[in-house]
Amino acid sequence: WSSDVCSSDLGIVEGVGKLIKAEKDQSNLHLWIEADFCDELKIDQSVAHNGVCLTVVDFKDGLYKVTAIEETLQKTNFNTLKEGDLINLERCLQFNGRIDGHIVQGHVDQTGKIVSIENQNGSFFVTVEYDEASSGNVTVEKGSICLNGISLTVVDSKVGQFSVAIIPYTWEFTNLNQVKVGDTMNLEFDILGKYVKRLFQK
Repeated sequence: WSSDVCSSDLGIVEGVGKLIKAEKDQSNLHLWIEADFCDELKIDQSVAHNGVCLTVVDFKDGLYKVTAIEETLQKTNFNTLKEGDLINLERCLQFNGRIDGHIVQGHVDQTGKIVSIENQNGSFFVTVEYDEASSGNVTVEKGSICLNGISLTVVDSKVGQFSVAIIPYTWEFTNLNQVKVGDTMNLEFDILGKYVKRLFQK
C-alpha cells in the first residue's frame, strides 16, 4: 500500500537495489536506494520496491530517495528493512511491449510469513502463510500472486496458505535468495480474483 499514485507494473523484477540509508522522520521512513538504473530515474517517477509503489523524491551521491508513510509501514514488511538489505525493483509499466507477468498495482494487500523453503534439485518450493480471516484475500491454483514484487504462479492453494515454485533464474536475480523461514513478505493478490470475489459477495 502507498499513498502515491502508481502506474501498474507486471511483477517482473528489473533488478535488485540496496538500501544504503534509512532515515526516520516523524511517522515516515525515508529510504536511500542504490540501483543500476538510478541515472535513468527522475523526480515523481514511480518505482515498485518489494512490490510497494513509491515515488522518487530526491537524488544524492548516486542514490535516489523514496518515502514510505505510516500507512505503508503498517501494511508492508518495510518496518523490518535495515541498511544493507537488498530490494526488488521494477519501474512502472509501459504499454508498448509484451506483458510477461500479470497486472500489479504496487498496492500491497497484506504481509505473509514464509513457513518452508524446499530445495528441489535446483528449483525452490516456497510456502507462505497469511491471515485470510482478517483480509478475505484468496489464492487459486495456477492463479497469480505477487511476492515481494515478483509475479509468481500459485502451485498449491489452501485457506490462508499458498505455495509457489521458484525457477533458478528468479532465485538468483531477486532478493528471494536472501530470505529464510519466518521472514515477512509483501503480498499483492491477483486483481481479477479480488474483483470476482467482490462480485460474489454482493
